[in-house]
Amino acid sequence: MPIIRSLLITPLVITLLSLGTASLPSEPHLTPATSYLPRLVAQGGAPTAALLAHRASTAPYDTYRSTGPGIRRQDRFRAGSITKTFVATVVLQLAREHRLQLSDTVDRHLAGLVHGHGNDGRRITLRALLTHTSGLYDYTADTDAHPVTATAAVRAAIRHRPTNSMGDFAYSNTNYVLLGLVVQQVTGRSYATEIRRRIINPLHLTGTSLPGARTALPAPHGRGYSRDPADGGLRDVTALDPRTAGAAGELISTLADLNRFYAALLGGRLLPPAQLSALLNTGTADGIYGMGIYPQKLSCGTTVWGHNGHIAGSYVRTAATRDGRHTLTFRINTDRLSDATLEPALLEAEFCRPHQGLSGTSRPGRGPAQTGTMSGAPSRAASAV
Repeated sequence: MPIIRSLLITPLVITLLSLGTASLPSEPHLTPATSYLPRLVAQGGAPTAALLAHRASTAPYDTYRSTGPGIRRQDRFRAGSITKTFVATVVLQLAREHRLQLSDTVDRHLAGLVHGHGNDGRRITLRALLTHTSGLYDYTADTDAHPVTATAAVRAAIRHRPTNSMGDFAYSNTNYVLLGLVVQQVTGRSYATEIRRRIINPLHLTGTSLPGARTALPAPHGRGYSRDPADGGLRDVTALDPRTAGAAGELISTLADLNRFYAALLGGRLLPPAQLSALLNTGTADGIYGMGIYPQKLSCGTTVWGHNGHIAGSYVRTAATRDGRHTLTFRINTDRLSDATLEPALLEAEFCRPHQGLSGTSRPGRGPAQTGTMSGAPSRAASAV
């Protein structure tokens, strides 16, 4: 994934085939990735870490592990920018229904909203929003702005000139806030309602919700912490106002629900082939990003697809094989890993190491790689909820 900054919600500093497990063993199988959980705590600076891995192909398994106190398998947590994959899916469903086209301009649906300081909604397409090639300034980078509505977030962004030339990739939360407004304009219902009726309810994602203005996490849940830059101490930020994140990152979910969602999406249950191909097409963003999802090529040649989420008190990453039959979600209950090499190493361990099925051990092999890069990863920082 692009190197990211995170979004802290006001008033914090702005810093985003069935998977049912009844027939699969849920605990005895250990994968190499589980060995990384203690490292996420010891080296990554996380109070607690957990993962849930699911494999539906040969040597099937469904494994949950956690380390440190405070994370349970059923816990709800803030999923940050994983919201973007849900929003992109809804937009592509609307394209399939011919209710919008990806070539539509922003101005066609939100006339006059994006205008001024070099920003022009008459030239920016929905495709550019989906692929982060609009050039729009990321409103979360403006630490003086604390918007609690989508229109306020957009207005905060267009007070600034575009970050870069239109057509060049630059991750901006403003893009997905605008897409949320487009969904509402096209359907007459909020993006949250459309996500519930099109994705959450059909897939029975019982632990997933979009909280709107609700500051509390639904039960069961643990605590979320941010590290104070002044003294390095942890502050409890479990309760926060998610409206600043909006369509760019307000989602609440669980480990199992995120695995189920990406398996269904990549398995073709939510989008027909043409729209799924568009979702995964990274050509517009120079191989970096599709539409609400991005690839990461591992050293063994496997490419996994998914997204991460960065928000106050939570960092989460979901990755899956292209067919959706092997998924992994891991999370920590703080904003970021202090050792950035741990995430790619964990993915390498899960997706590149052979497994012994249900024996509880992995086949012998060299240790997990300590580095890994996403195919086409940019050299410059980009921001994400």
